[in-house]
Amino acid sequence: MTKARGVTRRTALSVIGGGTAAALLPAWGASAGGRSHGLAVIGALKYPAGFSHLDYVNPNAPKGGRIVTQPSTKAYNQDFNTFNTLNMFVLEGVGAKGMDLTFASLMAASADEAGSVYGYAASEVEVAEDGKLLRFFLRPEARFHDGSPISADDVVFSIETLKTDGHPLISTDLYGVEELVAEDDATVRIRLGPETGLSLPVRVATLPIFSRAWWAGRSFRRSLSEPPLGSGFYKVRDFRFGSFIEYERVANHWAEALPVMVGRYNFARVRYNYYRDRVPAFEDFKKGEMTYREEFTSRVWAREYNFAAVAEGRVKRDEIPDGSPSGAQGWFLNTRRPRFADPRIREALGLAFDFEWTNKNLMFNSYRRTASFFENSPLKAEGLPSPTELAILEAYRERLAPAVFKEPYVPPKTDGSGRDRNLRRQAAELLAAAGCEVSGGRLLAPDGSPFRIEFLDDDPIFEPHHNAYINGLKALGIEASYRVVDAAQYTERLKRFDFDITVSRFSMALYPDEGILNFFHSESATREGSNNLAGIADPALDEILKRLVRARTWEEFVTITRVVDRILRAGHYWVPHWYKGTHWIAFWDMFGRPETVPPYDPSIVDTWWFDAERAKAIGKAEG
Repeated sequence: MTKARGVTRRTALSVIGGGTAAALLPAWGASAGGRSHGLAVIGALKYPAGFSHLDYVNPNAPKGGRIVTQPSTKAYNQDFNTFNTLNMFVLEGVGAKGMDLTFASLMAASADEAGSVYGYAASEVEVAEDGKLLRFFLRPEARFHDGSPISADDVVFSIETLKTDGHPLISTDLYGVEELVAEDDATVRIRLGPETGLSLPVRVATLPIFSRAWWAGRSFRRSLSEPPLGSGFYKVRDFRFGSFIEYERVANHWAEALPVMVGRYNFARVRYNYYRDRVPAFEDFKKGEMTYREEFTSRVWAREYNFAAVAEGRVKRDEIPDGSPSGAQGWFLNTRRPRFADPRIREALGLAFDFEWTNKNLMFNSYRRTASFFENSPLKAEGLPSPTELAILEAYRERLAPAVFKEPYVPPKTDGSGRDRNLRRQAAELLAAAGCEVSGGRLLAPDGSPFRIEFLDDDPIFEPHHNAYINGLKALGIEASYRVVDAAQYTERLKRFDFDITVSRFSMALYPDEGILNFFHSESATREGSNNLAGIADPALDEILKRLVRARTWEEFVTITRVVDRILRAGHYWVPHWYKGTHWIAFWDMFGRPETVPPYDPSIVDTWWFDAERAKAIGKAEG
């Protein structure tokens, strides 16, 4: 059960091997003051100028066929279960999965590096000595789908629009863009503010490019029911809100021979189906109406892949490695609610969850317990603070909880009974110390009202896990309930922070990135649509986060991030879930795939291809 519910930023560790520390170089792949074919946040670019293709693709992959799947990740205003707008880059509405496939960007990311991008609509980039002035040089062949050229003015319009009207998770990242100028039709000049971090150039380089002419007279912020003019490898072929969206590949796309694009986007059609429930989704997969599926439910993975097509070899299963840090998944407590204001209460709520029982009885012991917001990465805090961590912490000693200066909080291991008496006693003591009282078997909050909690979700798949946790809470006298609402209502309520507890998952970049402010900074606690679900608002943490995004060396970045992890864990803002280091995938045997799996993104839609012979052998000639 690792369904991503938050914006997942690609994380990577390509230059950090064997525990050695690597310096964070300036955010460009070549020496400052010169032109380069790419940008890198950490270290040098892996691929040199003139490279032929990425290592993890098949450069000779055939084009054609179709893949049908369902959303397994989401970004910005998207939801797993529905959509009602074709604009995924704004706060309003619920965006369609895959719309990013329809837009080109200045540069495109690789999936086997940390924050590296290579020329796409821009052939090269020039970076000034101080790293704050960039010039992107557009390719003359870069075109929108109607044949009109992508101009520097379109790029300026796109960045300006996203900065003013884009989803808060985009617009807040762009606060440091101080100047945007189209020097001529093919040259864009961008000046960044003095306090910006190393990742902003890469962030700007990967933004979608919109057509100024197409958007003239249209409101970018409002819901969109017609496909916007794009320039990517795909365009919308057909869709039905809340049901499906299908994309078709643009024939003879202008970028298909670029080194960063060779062997990629091979399917003639890509379709995402939407389901309100996972049972009909799985049934559609069993019938072959869906042809690729990533499995997130351990019970289904262990017991239900026993249908005829699996036995006959027409459906294949695989477990592929996931090299990205697992990040944070758990129940997030909305501290905007008065009943969650006291960290002792939040800690007590965490003690009511029996992970060991849940893992054994509901998840076939498939998972490990999460403890850190930076789990399974070198950024995770462990042991007592190091001297370099203490050097930062001491300046805030009077403003931080004493627990921050001890070993970081780790959820205790239960006896696996589902009713660990020792942990219940500890929880009861914490609740009493926070001013809660038990009356008639019911727990009363410090204000004397019954202590009630509602778990909010849009998918019943977590119901057994919620119920196991609810039973633990009820043993403390807490009136807990589980409410499933439709996807649109769920998305709106999360945007407005209208919930007690909800499930989310996210991971952070392994380099200094302003995006972390959207999760933990005080300003994001009140900004609708932010990922600060818990409402974390700590002035001391704010100051340390600002230092984090301005880190200039790997050692400094790791040290500050571990300090942040200690503060967050001491705050008990969540009840951590679990993680595993693989992807469970199942697919009808009609695809080819490269021998190499990139470590930080499975890249299925990106790098697989339709195999006509395999498809014919299982009776699916057209996919």
